[in-house]
Parts: sequence; structure tokens; C-alpha cells
Amino acid sequence: MKKPTSAAGAKRPAKARRKTREELNQEARDRKRDKKHRGHAAGSRASGSGESGASAKNKQQKDPRIGSKTPVPLGVTDAPVTRQHKPKSEKPMLSPQAELDLLENDERLDALLERLEEGETLNAEEQSWVDAKLDRIDELMQKLGLSYDEEEEEEEEKQDDMMRLLKGGN
Repeated sequence: MKKPTSAAGAKRPAKARRKTREELNQEARDRKRDKKHRGHAAGSRASGSGESGASAKNKQQKDPRIGSKTPVPLGVTDAPVTRQHKPKSEKPMLSPQAELDLLENDERLDALLERLEEGETLNAEEQSWVDAKLDRIDELMQKLGLSYDEEEEEEEEKQDDMMRLLKGGN
């Protein structure tokens, strides 16, 4: 026997209602209106990208050209162009007093000077390093007007004594 169709028909959706001519026309007008506003603004090809406002101004300020921006002299120049190279110093610049204090408190220099006083001989590299540091200390002391030499102090005292005698005699 056949099953009743009413049970099977309950699972299926009911027939869709047909739209009237007015509804179809209204939907077509809506689609046309939406489609009309699609696309780029007039003159967008000539003006570039479609960005507007502050973002467009920022992009225009960036120079799209690549390469060096330094001016190149065109023509014959009398003097050759020389570039000044900035010295790359590994250490920050110190005042003469600070550099002198740093050199006087150098542990390696003290150890090598003690070895020299004990009578040891240093290899060529260590000796040249010690000489360079001692020369730098002398330069800094002359810049600062300092002197640790006792002989020079004695000579200055003798000259002062002679000046006193000469002045006193006249």
C-alpha cells in the first residue's frame, strides 16, 4: 500500500509566493541605484590614487625618487671637492684632567712599571705600549701645567734665588 502523502508534504517547505510586478520593479530600481554608486569618482585616473585627506598629503610629501640627494657640480671647478671625514672615536672625549686621572689609575700600566723597576725586560709590544702611555701622561701634564720632576723644582728655586740676589744688589 501507499503511504499517505500528507506526512511527506509536511517536511517540504510550502510553495514560495510569487512576487508582483510592482515588487519586481522596485527590486530592480534598488539594484540599479546600488550599482550606480559603485566605482571610482570622476577624474580619479588623472588625480592618482583615490585617497583623500591627511593620508594623501603625507604620501605626496615623501619623495618617490631613489638615489643620492647630494648636489653634483655640473661643469669645471677650479678646486677639487674634498669631503671631511668625521673621526670615529671609540672613547668619548675626556677632559685632560679626567684622562690623566684615568691613566694614573691604570692597573696594567702600574703592573708593567713595577716589572720594569724590578729589572725585568718587557717584550716589544708591552714596551711600546708603556712608552705611548707615559708620553701621553707627559703631554697631559704639560697641558695642565703640572710637574712632578724634583730636578725642575730645584732649578726653579735656584733661578728665584739668583733673581733675588740680583735685585737686592741693585
